[in-house]
Order: sequence, then C-alpha cells, then structure tokens
Amino acid sequence: MLTKTLLSACLGAGLVAALAVSASAADITGAGSTFVYPVLSKWSADYNKQTGDKLNYQSIGSGGGIAQIKAATVDFGASDKPLEPKELSDGGFGQFPLVVGGIVPVINVKGIKSGELKFTGKVLADIYLGNVTKWNDKAIADLNPGLKLPDSQIAVVHRSDGSGTSFNWTNYFSKVNEDWKSKVGEGTAVNWPVGIGGKGNEGVAAYVTRVKDSIGYVEYAYALQNKLPYALIQNAAGQYPKPSAESFSAAAASAEWTKAQDFYLIMTNAPGEKAWPVTATTWAIMYKDRRTRHAPRLPSPSSSGPSKTARRKLPPSITFRFRRPW
Repeated sequence: MLTKTLLSACLGAGLVAALAVSASAADITGAGSTFVYPVLSKWSADYNKQTGDKLNYQSIGSGGGIAQIKAATVDFGASDKPLEPKELSDGGFGQFPLVVGGIVPVINVKGIKSGELKFTGKVLADIYLGNVTKWNDKAIADLNPGLKLPDSQIAVVHRSDGSGTSFNWTNYFSKVNEDWKSKVGEGTAVNWPVGIGGKGNEGVAAYVTRVKDSIGYVEYAYALQNKLPYALIQNAAGQYPKPSAESFSAAAASAEWTKAQDFYLIMTNAPGEKAWPVTATTWAIMYKDRRTRHAPRLPSPSSSGPSKTARRKLPPSITFRFRRPW
C-alpha cells in the first residue's frame, strides 16, 4: 500500500515536477483526464524551460487514460475516478492525488450571468433525469425569486466519453437525489436519460457555447476559458458558495487522506459552509515497478516546482505534494 504522507495541499505546488521520472528519461508521457489538462498545460512549458524535458499529455478522458496506463503505452494515466485498491494491486499500480478542483454547471441562457442562477443538487439531477424540462419550471423559479427565467426548453449537455468528470457529477447526484441513484447511478459512463453528448470538457463547453438555453457541466477552468456563465449549487450546509480555490480547498479540508487506503476517496457533497459541493480530485496512476515503465520520482520537501510566473497563470485548483509513495 502507498505510504500516505501528505506534506501540504497548496496553490502552486509542483505538479509537473511531481511527475519527474528517472534521469535517463528525457520526456514524460501521460494521458487521461481533461479535468486536469488546464493545469498541466500551464505548467508544462515552464517545466521544459527549467529541465529541458517535455511533458507530452493527451487530454482524452479518464477512461482513456486508465486504458493507456494498463497497456503500458504511457508513463502515467490521469483519472478523476480513483482505481479501487484491489485493481491497483492486481495491476501492479500505485496512485496518488495530483489536483483538486471543482465541477460547475454552465449555462447559455440570455440575460443570466455567472452566479445569478441557483440550484439544489436535487433539482440539477431532476434536469438530467428529464423531470425538469423548462427554465421557468417551478422547481427552478422557487430557488430564484426575482430572476427572469425564459419559458423555453432546457437543452441538456453531458459527456459522450468515459469521463471522471461524469463520475463525480453522477456520484454527487446519487448522494442528493434518490431517483437518480435508483434509476441511473454513478459511473464514468452512464445511460443518460436525456441530452446530447460532447467529448471531453472541451466538447461540453463547445456545445453549451453554441446551443441556446443549454446547460452542461465542466471543470471550472473550462468555464473561465470559454467565458461561460456558471450557476451556483447549494452545498451540504445549505449555503451557495462561489466556485473558487477557497471553496475547493474548503471541501478538500474535510478529506481524510491518511485514512483512505491507496488514496481511494471521493469528496463530493463535502461538509462545511464554504465547501463547493462538486469538488473532485485527479489521480496519477503509474506502475510501481520501474522496469515496467518509468515510475515517478517525486520531489523532496524542498522542491520549488514551477516559477512564480507559471503559478500566477494557473486556474483555481489545489495541488498536492507527497513524499515518494512507493
């Protein structure tokens, strides 16, 4: 089992440095989560400048990342859904968390700006179940008195690929809506009752940008990059925090990593007044045996990570630094 010594959880820690491989390896190859891609892309250029090494990462979705690390075609797979301890043991893998960020509902509704529209988790799930079909439905209107809502059909957008973002979204729905739990459940790919599918966070963002009166879900950085209005979600404490590094950190603060076997922990619907309710983690999954593929050489506590310039460019997220986990 991995040694669970969490050194710190902080903004701007060395994510790319944490994936550094043995000195004989010039490049790092990885694939998987689109959730983590904005962070990796911001750091990779700075890492190359510091070390001369390259990070080649394919943003193909968590399912694809798991498939590629199992096929030993990459140095690491990145997934927003952790592998269970038995699967890790059977495959000779280790995993550890890299990044914590937030999944947000994004909308394309004329006249509604970021943070103006409010949902409960139950109502959001009812939209994705097809039970709430219009923007001015009473279930939405009651949560948003005074907000002008159109009498138009809601165009639902979801992921079409195997997705860790979908896993966390549906895991959250399963915790807050019994109908969703019994009829659909959670998973990287589910039988969506309604809607159209986009590939990756990029595909969902593109659909919501183009389709009038639509709603989708993406990692927060994609909402910012695409200038998509986001809605607020009531958290477990009954509050409506804004998505931010602070609210993601508040959710992460309740996570007991040292008690989770092989870091298997899901933090959706976390307690706390400031906690963002759909906070998710991206894990790096690698072979433990260096002879199989390049295993990670993690930074020492003194590692500085990316430059201050790179850190200023990062999207709101939290990154972890660990001692060597195996």
